[in-house]
Amino acid sequence: MTAFVRFLGEKAERYIELRHSLGYAFSKQAGTLRAFVRYVERAQLDALRHPDDGAGLRPVVRRRRQRPQLRRFYEYLAVYDTQTEALERRAFPRSRAIPPPRILSEAELASLIDACDRISPGTPLRGRTLVTVIGVLASSGLRSGEVVRLDRSDVDLANGVLLIRKTKFRKDRLVPVHTTTQTALRQYVHERDAAFPTPKDQAFFLSSRGNRLSATGLQNGFAEVRKLAHLDGGKPLRPHDLRHRFAVTRLSLWHQQRADVQALLPLLATYLGHASYSDTAYYLTGSADLLAIAAERAFLDGGAA
Repeated sequence: MTAFVRFLGEKAERYIELRHSLGYAFSKQAGTLRAFVRYVERAQLDALRHPDDGAGLRPVVRRRRQRPQLRRFYEYLAVYDTQTEALERRAFPRSRAIPPPRILSEAELASLIDACDRISPGTPLRGRTLVTVIGVLASSGLRSGEVVRLDRSDVDLANGVLLIRKTKFRKDRLVPVHTTTQTALRQYVHERDAAFPTPKDQAFFLSSRGNRLSATGLQNGFAEVRKLAHLDGGKPLRPHDLRHRFAVTRLSLWHQQRADVQALLPLLATYLGHASYSDTAYYLTGSADLLAIAAERAFLDGGAA
């Protein structure tokens, strides 16, 4: 066994431990990574072919299992060795899997929010509605459909609590919001009621015509502000990605605070309105920053032990 294979095997095991610490079951993925290491050893570092352990699987299944895991493992290796190259996407044929989320930086999110003020100068409420909806999505992790379905009676401005009714899993839940979000909602109510003193329905968020902001209206407005903010390049950006961002940001903060992440994950699942923790794990996408923070903590904790 070469020194490189030993290094690769060690980092693969550390990466598997890291994903477990983030709350993933990661059993099938761990098998894929270990098969990858074995293949590198057999193929003498020819690492871009499919591991033989995938033989017998339909090509689309093999690609779906291997491509995301190997790409993220490469990103993990780059934390330790800056010369590690990103896995060339064309090394694996394309599949129709759901595209990975785009996790916006603080600067990119600020740019997106600022662009809302420029979207419809002649109709200020449209921009104000979009900036408030985007702020709620980013700060609370709600689904975009849950936000547009909010009625006025669902928003408790006095206590800063949102009532989310009949969600994806046909359950109601209460979602407390940050004081800054609470202030933004109050400001929106003031501007909304000034523009439409007599409401057409009970919707909390209104379109420029004074009726409920629709899912299509949100998608169209989001696409416009995304373009104004020059965020059209790279991975496609969707409103739902802000939900991913919320989960990843919360996990990063817990690691930075050296909190017991495993004990807190059920709270995150409840807040996001998931029926089981496996649903929450889907959102905990390992961004490069998150992996670096978690890896550093694991190293420090190991050193302290």
